[in-house]
Amino acid sequence: MSWRQLAATVEEALAESVSERFLAEGALSVTLEDAGDQPLFEPKPGETPLWKKTRVIALFAEGVDEAGVRATLMAAFGGGISTWESATLEDRVWERAWLEHFRPMRFGRRLWVCPSGFEPPEPEAVNLCLDPGLAFGTGTHPTTALCLEWLDGQTLSGKTVLDYGCGSGILAIAALKLGANRAYGVDIDPQALTASADNARKNGVASRLRLSTPAGLPALGADLVLANILAGPLVALADQLVGQLRPGGDLVLSGLLAAQAEAVRAAYQGQIQFAAPVIREGWALLTGVKRLR
Repeated sequence: MSWRQLAATVEEALAESVSERFLAEGALSVTLEDAGDQPLFEPKPGETPLWKKTRVIALFAEGVDEAGVRATLMAAFGGGISTWESATLEDRVWERAWLEHFRPMRFGRRLWVCPSGFEPPEPEAVNLCLDPGLAFGTGTHPTTALCLEWLDGQTLSGKTVLDYGCGSGILAIAALKLGANRAYGVDIDPQALTASADNARKNGVASRLRLSTPAGLPALGADLVLANILAGPLVALADQLVGQLRPGGDLVLSGLLAAQAEAVRAAYQGQIQFAAPVIREGWALLTGVKRLR
């Protein structure tokens, strides 16, 4: 399978907006890099600096309507895009690119995600072994990082967890390694289920993780439901996600932009008592508790 890479070079002020538009057009991932050989020094607390000339690189599945994506971005940003590039990437090229940048990462106080070939920096910590593969989800994106950090701060011992839209299985596996008793991973993509099963075996939790498509998911009454997908599906699936959660259980929603948080919250009105959203790099994490009624 091949991937289609589209890249737009823009001024710093437009980089985040162009990134968000790429994602809204269906990009699987977006990365930013220097387009003008400008060094960035250590930022002040709370700052996320970008380059004056930034190359915004979006990865799409093969067969994307490139002309349509380009027309949409040109209509939105016009002369703000100084160059436009496109290229086809083979799977092996994509995996090598991931591995060049994927290093052990810590989330919260005790949880580490480590690729194969690296010694865990803290052997006594909770270490999750995960490599890039057929499905996305390595902890590098802010939405996944926010979920992992939230999980690290919870007491999960004995709990039942549902990871809806499991991708690589990273959230379900992390929950199990942090003490959950059983986890269920759901995805519409068979490759995601394959990747999740492989990663669960690698981490020694396969016997406690059940994987299925949405149609194969039983009624759970879960203690925790996680859904790191997109704003549209989060709204459409509100009743299903809440229905899988026991009264007093925790709901964690991610994969949505900060500007979409209020619309997503509204879809759960009356069912979930939400905390204030956590925002990082324009992305939001919503957490709440199912009302006892």
